[in-house]
Amino acid sequence: MDLKHRSRGITDGRDRAGARAMFKAIGFTDADLRRPLIGVANTWIETMPCNFHLRRLAEKVKEGIRAAGGTPMEFNTIAISDGETMGTEGMRASLVSREVIADSIELVCRGQLFDAVVCVVGCDKTIPAAAMALARMDLPGFVLYGGTIAAGSYRGKDVTIQDVFEAVGANAAGKITDKELHELEDVACPGAGACGGQYTANTMSTVMEMIGLSPMGFNSVPAMDPQKDKVAFDCGKVVMNLLQKGIKPRDILTREAFENAIAGVAATGGSTNSVLHLLAISREAGVALEIDDFQTVSERTPLLADLKPSGRFVAADMHRAGGVRLLTQRLLRGKHLHPKPLTVTGHSLGTESESAVETPGQEVIVPLEKPLKATGGLVVLKGNLAPEGCVAKISGHERLEHRGPARVFESEEDAMAAVTGKKIQAGDVVVIRNEGPKGGPGMREMLSVTGAIVGEGLGGSVALLTDGRFSGATHGLMAGHVSPEAALGGPICGVRDGDMIRFDVRKRVLEVEISDEVLRQRMAAWKAPQPRYPTGVFAKYAALVSSASQGAITTPRS
Repeated sequence: MDLKHRSRGITDGRDRAGARAMFKAIGFTDADLRRPLIGVANTWIETMPCNFHLRRLAEKVKEGIRAAGGTPMEFNTIAISDGETMGTEGMRASLVSREVIADSIELVCRGQLFDAVVCVVGCDKTIPAAAMALARMDLPGFVLYGGTIAAGSYRGKDVTIQDVFEAVGANAAGKITDKELHELEDVACPGAGACGGQYTANTMSTVMEMIGLSPMGFNSVPAMDPQKDKVAFDCGKVVMNLLQKGIKPRDILTREAFENAIAGVAATGGSTNSVLHLLAISREAGVALEIDDFQTVSERTPLLADLKPSGRFVAADMHRAGGVRLLTQRLLRGKHLHPKPLTVTGHSLGTESESAVETPGQEVIVPLEKPLKATGGLVVLKGNLAPEGCVAKISGHERLEHRGPARVFESEEDAMAAVTGKKIQAGDVVVIRNEGPKGGPGMREMLSVTGAIVGEGLGGSVALLTDGRFSGATHGLMAGHVSPEAALGGPICGVRDGDMIRFDVRKRVLEVEISDEVLRQRMAAWKAPQPRYPTGVFAKYAALVSSASQGAITTPRS
């Protein structure tokens, strides 16, 4: 196979002398240009710990590519911090950034005619965005996750960013002092790396290893572990091997691979955002996947990893215990995974799991015979409030039923003010609408609100539903991605204060207790608010974005 199958179009022949002259202006030699050109898509940004160390990792990746016989060319994309923008107008940019990042990677790779690409990612949206771009282009390449942050230490206890958000609610309730809150924020994030629990970044890192788009064992190495530089260097061999063997993303992204990824989320109590992102990646890859498939796989997959937000341990603990390879081995032994799907190493998932090493005495990944819960944490609810479905995470401690009066809010800010103002009572169902993909726009995460509810001591007595989404750190009886969203005239737009709303997790039902006729009348009378952003990137996104039940991808209107 011609390893320069694409890049010859930009480097070879008399007519490309101008291009070669420009490459030489920045230090590339004739010898460099005779080699395959490998893009290194870097999502470094100086605004957050999740991606802050990726400059160093990208340099190691480039060293590895040169050593393996390729010529690396690095380029940057954008990134938005979910944790920093949470609860602000800026959070609307987060999900929108997924599309912009995917578009950016695709555009540079297509424009520069790279032969292959390594995507170096960190925070929540950069991971699925890279996978989406790879699936679109079907260009040899893979994803390297920058790794998890170390746990913070507060008064002898391991803490994460989740503890800070919940402490805000505790402070508002008078349970902790301003000084205690400040002490916690000073130590919760001790350095570079993505949020430490099985929140969205670490969930999607697990997904990338389980679906085969990341070399198994590479992602779970923590961000500041010295071993991370080595795995970054080894990416050079991996990408050149992909190129030599002609293995492309769509060879890896099969239906069985997606089911393996869902099982990985279910077995680790992972983020509900994985539903949104896997639906999006599947559509870019041309693989049939629906929201109901998450319920099917979750029901047959045991919860084996005792990870935050509902469990005891952080992602770095899972790495030390044996990592994704050990989890995969456990799940394969129980026939909860498909062993044959290909991975970017050129080996099958089953083969990759054979070298798992379990740390003696570890308690993070429990034995297959003694699961934390017989079924996985993802639950898809449907009913007259969510005919296209919504997603909840039930990791073992949540209530399975709730019935209470609706407290309706037209934005996250209004709901947050009510929670911190002590206007939410035990038994209430908080309804937050106009926060969906189109209506937000951008489908903000509600960790500020859900964290405040838990911090106020209402986590066990209040339920919440929204057409927005949740952070991976959210826990409690919370249903997100309610579809269709309010901006599309979905039934959530017809809910009024005081309506009785019923959650029944066992029966997979979310409904408002009014007649179909009354609900139809209310929906017909409802008028969508004026767009928050009539121009610019948010307006473009709102015009093109699909329902959350379809992954909230942007698709051209026919």
